[in-house]
Amino acid sequence: MASTRKRLEALTAGLMLSQPVTEPVAALAAEASPVVPPSASNAVETRFPPAVGGGLAPRTGPGQMMAFRGQIQQVEGEMAALREKLSQYEGSLPTRKIDPKTIRPSRWANRHDASFSSSAFAGLKADIEHAGGNVQPILVRPIKEEPGQFEIVFGHRRHRAALELGIPVLASIWVDELGDAALFAAMDRENRERADLSNYEQGLMYQRALEEQLFPTQRQLAEALGVSHTWVRKALMVAQLPPAVVECFRSPLEISFRHAEQINAAMEKDRRGVLKRVERLRGHSLAPAMVVARLLDAKPGFERSEKLDIVSGGQKLGTLVRAKSGEITITLSPEAATDASPEALEAGIAEALRKARTL
Repeated sequence: MASTRKRLEALTAGLMLSQPVTEPVAALAAEASPVVPPSASNAVETRFPPAVGGGLAPRTGPGQMMAFRGQIQQVEGEMAALREKLSQYEGSLPTRKIDPKTIRPSRWANRHDASFSSSAFAGLKADIEHAGGNVQPILVRPIKEEPGQFEIVFGHRRHRAALELGIPVLASIWVDELGDAALFAAMDRENRERADLSNYEQGLMYQRALEEQLFPTQRQLAEALGVSHTWVRKALMVAQLPPAVVECFRSPLEISFRHAEQINAAMEKDRRGVLKRVERLRGHSLAPAMVVARLLDAKPGFERSEKLDIVSGGQKLGTLVRAKSGEITITLSPEAATDASPEALEAGIAEALRKARTL
């Protein structure tokens, strides 16, 4: 302890302490301007800042130095705590609300127009309107050639909903360099994780990437995206169906991998026969399983059984069950069988049959 005191006295030798000032105004003036010694001596007064906190300031040079060192340690502690807090946000992207008119779809956009007229999109749009904006941000990248303009990486439906509602869209901004291949991979991964992209849209996305040489081969495309070669092949099979075949469906979004495989197998055996049946199917608005069955000239097979209520005049009369094989069974309740009029029964059954044909 004695040696420490001697070292401090040696370091502060020749330092002068200002005389205490009792008047508040004089004290403020003393802090605002340097103290000039009364003599013509060359001695310069050195003053340490007062210690933070209450209590009296130290009156000796060593005391003031110890107080100043305490202040430094306190500031260093606060800075360390701040760095710890900031480390929690390391790698995060800046997020802010942007005018959707300044954001354009990606050149690799994979949304078919039918996606924006579906009940799912209407539900998403209603949710965003109710919340006053999209809760989950979209991802965009700045367009270098056009300051203030952005391109969507993913989130096309959320952007479209905000655009139609006329409200800002919450977006994360990718500030680092992001090439087309990386953008494509990020878009594909987000869509697959959300499982909200149809097989047809997925296939069109892959086909466009191959046609524009973003990826030279299907194998390189699959490896870059981290998916199986079989997945890519099946998706491309849907996208490469003849336009006339696609037009047989109520929407291309209804075409599944299995549908495409069945149709392609049939066309390999009898392409002319399939295309002949295509002409008879256009505009009939049939269920996907029925379309495939007609194209293959086979009995319809359905992916699942369906059960529908038979209703007339707001009263349930019975049920209609359609099996996977396409067989339909109608069951009437005892009350309907004895009390319902033939007209009511006919109307209820006809409506149930109409619904069953569109499933």
